[in-house]
Amino acid sequence: MTGSGPHEALAEAFEDQRERLVAVAYRMLGSRGDAEDAVQEAWLRLARQDAATIDNLAGWLTTVVGRVCLDALRSRKAHAKPSYEDRLPELVVTVDSGAAPEDDAILAESVGLALLVVLDTLTPTERLAFVLHDMFAVSFAEIGEIIGRSTDATKMLASRARRKVQGTPPPEQEPRRQRVVVDAFLAAARNGDFEELVRLLHPQVTWRTYHPQGVMTTVGAAEVAGPILRGIRSMTSALPVLVNGEPGFVAWGAKGKVLGVAACTVVDGRIVELLTVSDRKRLDTMGLPARPE
Repeated sequence: MTGSGPHEALAEAFEDQRERLVAVAYRMLGSRGDAEDAVQEAWLRLARQDAATIDNLAGWLTTVVGRVCLDALRSRKAHAKPSYEDRLPELVVTVDSGAAPEDDAILAESVGLALLVVLDTLTPTERLAFVLHDMFAVSFAEIGEIIGRSTDATKMLASRARRKVQGTPPPEQEPRRQRVVVDAFLAAARNGDFEELVRLLHPQVTWRTYHPQGVMTTVGAAEVAGPILRGIRSMTSALPVLVNGEPGFVAWGAKGKVLGVAACTVVDGRIVELLTVSDRKRLDTMGLPARPE
């Protein structure tokens, strides 16, 4: 994207929009790589377009990215595989040092794991309508043009998506409060304190664990605490991390082997959602931080 004159000015204007466009595409597709591919496709289409015919560049780019993402989501649905990997959102794991790195912050911000999982249950048009309107304030009329529906029909799609999403628990707004709860949870597990673990878990906590054989879901504080206590025995060290902006940790076992990644959604001082990944193939692609010395 180099050049001079009008082309260079267009490239600069596009770069000013890139971060927002990646954020839109990420919430649509749940993958950083796919989001960047969608935005790159928007640039290629822009480069072929007569810029003089574009009255609102930001709106034009949002429309193009929306259509690219909609096509990608429809293709996924058409070629869906009966694999748990399709139901596990891309995890952005960063060391919890108080703030996520600048280039990951746009992904971590307001995209909790529980929400990403729910977004994956929406139809492509529901997801686009909800993301564009509720997260990025795009008008229903503009969204309708993208999906080929009337404004009223688009409103209904967004409303239906919103009802599905409303059951997603909103995480605590104060990151430090979240971290205190997760640290207490980890300490209780290491100390073998079953009662304290149960106290820190919501009575109807949902634990999804992704392992090489598939995905297992467990519901209930006592039902979750028991397996956690058994599994924690093999852990020799842990590092606090942020997983898509939510507090968690990476665990290592003997000889520095990564055991897994855990992420927690905290509401009112208790963990309401717990997600863990122990599948070696998934762990190897995450770019996890180094084990602490």
